[in-house]
Amino acid sequence: MSKVNKKKIKKSVSRRFEVTKTGKVLFAHQYAGHKKLNKSKSRIRRGKEIGILGGRFAKKVKKMLGED
Repeated sequence: MSKVNKKKIKKSVSRRFEVTKTGKVLFAHQYAGHKKLNKSKSRIRRGKEIGILGGRFAKKVKKMLGED
């Protein structure tokens, strides 16, 4: 019986992105933590929203997470 290699995932990617059951890649917006007095209210609201990643980079992220 041959040994099957276990697929390794990128830990840094697994902390930053999440793949839903339907296959969408979600991420949190950056620059939303500090210095909120200098930012507009709409910019703060946009920072709270969960972003949906699309295109070629989403495919790369899925591959790094083992979601082929």
